[in-house]
Amino acid sequence: MTRPLKASGFLGLAVMMAVGLHQSILLSSGSSVPPWMIGGHAHLGVLSILAIVMGFAVPALGVTGTLRTIVTVLFILGQWGVPGTVWIGEGFGFQFLMPTTLLWGSALIVSMLIMLYRTLTVDTDSGGAGPTGVAPADD
Repeated sequence: MTRPLKASGFLGLAVMMAVGLHQSILLSSGSSVPPWMIGGHAHLGVLSILAIVMGFAVPALGVTGTLRTIVTVLFILGQWGVPGTVWIGEGFGFQFLMPTTLLWGSALIVSMLIMLYRTLTVDTDSGGAGPTGVAPADD
C-alpha cells in the first residue's frame, strides 16, 4: 500500500514542475503569476515530497492493515485536496469550495497523528518492524 503514496508523490512533483514551468513562461512574457497559483504550487511540491517520504516511513514503522490504508488514503486526499482546492476555488472562481480546504488539511493532520502514534508505540530499534533484507552500503 506504499506504492500509491510514492506514485502520488512523484506524480505530484511532475505536476508541480509543469506548473512551475507555466509560471516561468508567464513571468518571461511580462505577466505576473497569480498568488493562488503560487500557493497551490508550493503546497503540492511540499506535500508530494512528504508523500514519497511517507511511502518509506509507513513500512519502516510497521503500519499495517486498516491503519495503513487509512494513512495512505487520508494523506493522498490531503496532498491533492489542499492545492487542488486553492487552484479550483481561487483560480477558477469556485469560491464555495474553499472551506473544503479544512477537510483536506484535517485528513493530512489525522494521517500525521497516526504516524506519530506509531512512532511513539513501536520500537523499530529492536529489529521488529520495518524493511529487512537490504545490507547497508559501504560508502
